[in-house]
Amino acid sequence: MAQVEKRGGLLRKSSASKKPLKEKVVLMYDEIFMTEDPSKCSPRFWEELFLMKVNLEYLEGKLESLDGEELMKIKDNINCLFQHCIQALGEEHPIRVVNALQTLCALIRGVHQKNKSTSGFDIINMLMGFDKAELCMKNLMESLDSLLCAEGSESLKSLCLKLLLCLVTSVNPYIVKLSIVDDEATLNGMGLVIAQALSEYNRQYKDKEEEHQSGFFSALTNMVGSMFIADAHEKISVQTNEAILLALYEAVHLNRNFITVLAQSHPEMGLVTTPVSPAPTTPVTPLGTTPPSSDVISSVELPLDADVQTSNLLITFLKYSSIVMQDTKDEHRLHSGKLCLIILTCIAEDQYANAFLHDDNMNFRVNLHRMPMRHRKKAADKNLPCRPLVCAVLDLMVEFIVTHMMKEFPMDLYIRCIQVVHKLLCYQKKCRVRLHYTWRELWSALINLLKFLMSNETVLLAKHNIFTLALMIVNLFNMFITYGDTFLPTPSSYDELYYEIIRMHQSFDNLYSMVLRLSTNAGQWKEAASKVTHALVNIRAIINHFNPKIESYAAVNHISQLSEEQVLEVVRANYDTLTLKLQDGLDQYERYSEQHKEAAFFKELVRSISTNVRRNLAFHTLSQEVLLKEFSTIS
Repeated sequence: MAQVEKRGGLLRKSSASKKPLKEKVVLMYDEIFMTEDPSKCSPRFWEELFLMKVNLEYLEGKLESLDGEELMKIKDNINCLFQHCIQALGEEHPIRVVNALQTLCALIRGVHQKNKSTSGFDIINMLMGFDKAELCMKNLMESLDSLLCAEGSESLKSLCLKLLLCLVTSVNPYIVKLSIVDDEATLNGMGLVIAQALSEYNRQYKDKEEEHQSGFFSALTNMVGSMFIADAHEKISVQTNEAILLALYEAVHLNRNFITVLAQSHPEMGLVTTPVSPAPTTPVTPLGTTPPSSDVISSVELPLDADVQTSNLLITFLKYSSIVMQDTKDEHRLHSGKLCLIILTCIAEDQYANAFLHDDNMNFRVNLHRMPMRHRKKAADKNLPCRPLVCAVLDLMVEFIVTHMMKEFPMDLYIRCIQVVHKLLCYQKKCRVRLHYTWRELWSALINLLKFLMSNETVLLAKHNIFTLALMIVNLFNMFITYGDTFLPTPSSYDELYYEIIRMHQSFDNLYSMVLRLSTNAGQWKEAASKVTHALVNIRAIINHFNPKIESYAAVNHISQLSEEQVLEVVRANYDTLTLKLQDGLDQYERYSEQHKEAAFFKELVRSISTNVRRNLAFHTLSQEVLLKEFSTIS
């Protein structure tokens, strides 16, 4: 008897004299792709269809072979198929349910591929019809919810989840529901899923980094020095996860109750080697109630032993951010870096988030990844100080500032970075939080950024309005000058601020010369440069007031170069005669708004994520045998 082989929906005999025979399910698909109603001649057509083993390859291939106009001609049959799939999900016979789910997966993915600007049809209309869309989606979601919540096959539930992944690029009715969730278990569960995904990325990166350091490039840099260390470092690459970042963003942005999940302490994932007793967690704030005071948060004991490092979702996220923000040349990392900064912006605006960020009784060692640079050594983990979490956020911002002064200047990311710092300072000023932080590192980074903008004025102005960024930097210094006495940790910190401005006076003088030149010309940058000119008034007053007195002190005491302490002595002695102008609005900022400023970014991001997810969801490789074994009989 001749052997039979199956290819592309055909049952082909080995004898060349016979025409290939098509599977019955393929013949039924072909009827659907005709303009006539397939059930007109076969009343049991739809009932029989879902008893047939689905041929995903043929169905998707058929959809792919048609252009938009051809598909529109069979819209009524596609609508009918979609509706009968939903009906079959409510059947008692599990084989019908499985086949309906797989058919829906192929149908949604196949139709979505036709969503081109030239095709002239809408996905929702093509699948369901506008008049029935709301009812169809309601019935579909209720059926999937029932299947997922019922006790039963894990394979079937997995298939339901894959179908839901296909659906995420239609209108999402669950955004509103996410914004009002106040169930502790749900919020904690979501936080753990996000933390696990980010932790896995961090672990993979760390493994590759260690492998990299002990491999060929390590040996090479030992031989020839660190000349090529940055290039070698770029070889370390782990696939970024924009989807999980988007989930974190939506939770932080939409649901105020989720903020508490960020701070809940747990042993760091992937590092626990011995059983430990669970650390107390911060209570979740129910919707509509006042968040717990800092006293409540302060009562949490955080074990910090050598073997088990306490962590939380925010720490895991900061570590993730420190990795993906290192290299913004890649499009995915650029999107990830931007999304990380948007999430930090939302956090920096939240009053309760700031409460635990600045709580001096909630101290952590946060080992951020730092880009290898020739002029600095990598800090040893054991030397990391134990500090409030806001210090790690500021460290991350400083790290970004000093490592991205390059030809392809990421202006948008720099603006967001400075905004995060500004919002944190506004909270500190408002609540009079005196943070023990090495502010000099921030001041130095900001001044170096100003120097970079000036050195590359011509190149950068061809692409960006650098005066927007320059104004933000100058106003950060104005914040410290005007309100520093309310939030800097000690009087000596305020003295050090003046010392740093005086020491780097040449940079501020050069900036003033540049903006004055452009503000007096009738060019396109006149107004933007003028704003920076006016913002420099107090910085110039400090420089012009103290520099002559320092020079006089040096001349009287016959000292060619004053020490830092001698300069500070002059500063302290001459505060009383310094006159500064009051500048309004330094502690005000525009709150983050997704609409309409970020709409285009998120539209493109979701499109990229959903395309990537659909590309990796290989439905035709699902083990149908497993499902059919589970449901081998129909009662």
